[in-house]
Amino acid sequence: MQPRDLSDLSPYVPGRGAEEVARELGIDPDDLTKLSSNENPHGPSPAAIDAIRETAPTVGVYPKASHTDLGEAVADRWGVTPEQVWVTPGADGAIDYLSRAFLDPGDSVLVPEPGFSYYRMSARYHHGDVASYPLRKAEDFAQTADTVLDAYDGERMVYLTSPHNPTGAEFSREAVVELADAVAEDTLVVVDEAYGEYTDAPSSIGLLDDHDNLAVLRTFSKAYGLAGLRVGYGVVPDAWADAYARVNTPFAASEVGCRAALAALDDDDHLERTVETARWARDYLREHLDAPTWESGGNFVLAEVGDAAAVAETTKRLGVIVRDCTSFGLPDCIRVSCGTRETTPHAVEVLNDALAEVRV
Repeated sequence: MQPRDLSDLSPYVPGRGAEEVARELGIDPDDLTKLSSNENPHGPSPAAIDAIRETAPTVGVYPKASHTDLGEAVADRWGVTPEQVWVTPGADGAIDYLSRAFLDPGDSVLVPEPGFSYYRMSARYHHGDVASYPLRKAEDFAQTADTVLDAYDGERMVYLTSPHNPTGAEFSREAVVELADAVAEDTLVVVDEAYGEYTDAPSSIGLLDDHDNLAVLRTFSKAYGLAGLRVGYGVVPDAWADAYARVNTPFAASEVGCRAALAALDDDDHLERTVETARWARDYLREHLDAPTWESGGNFVLAEVGDAAAVAETTKRLGVIVRDCTSFGLPDCIRVSCGTRETTPHAVEVLNDALAEVRV
């Protein structure tokens, strides 16, 4: 007895964790600076931590009320109806829900290359095909409507990532509107805004009233510091919001996750501190790193370092974990997550030492 043929599915490659690397090196995890997974270096809001503690005794109950409460709070934040908010286990859960709702076997999706591998994975899990549009280093990974439309061939779903991972590039509001207006009437444009809190650009959620072929993804994993709880959401047009009940996993987001997300959503001070730190760290990395970098709207910076694997291995040995972007098809680039004001200067010093060592 064997599972179906999975040879066409590539596994997701996450950034390496501090505990994993510490075991490998035989050191204390506290001696490592992890800048490989775009996590919030400040961690979750204190209010979210309190909510986690307070919720612990109630985890024997299914999260019906908390699911509803979180959906209503998110809807209020964005000025949409609660029915338009699909609470999901991380933003990747929303990707799966949209695949379930829109893809018939053999339908195609159009994804950025490089880009988040789970767009492809989810489509193929649902027996769909995948095409891609290129984001070229020679063009500074510019994300334009023409870049997408030149590759578009009537795909059922088109993924846009803004800010984009791992490059940090963004789509303009005008480009999103142009794409939504240009694609076929049965094509869904999905705007992944997992890093949306870190940019000043307006969310595409504001376009939903005028576009019934647009969905927007958000997460509590990044700016809200709840990566370990796996809570995200999609915001969809009102006309097909009821599809959620037909495609969602029952009680998909946990009671603890929903209650923590509700508390985090109300802690504007923690979010502001998080975003300010990330923007400071982006500027510091770009100014002080001895390697070419690209502007970023996220909480990370992409740097061109030559042999990315060698640089990442050297920095790891020196106590700083960064993301080798070979799995993104960028073997000469690393992605460096934004740390705190205390850890970022040290990390840059280590990175520069590693670059000097590898280039010798």
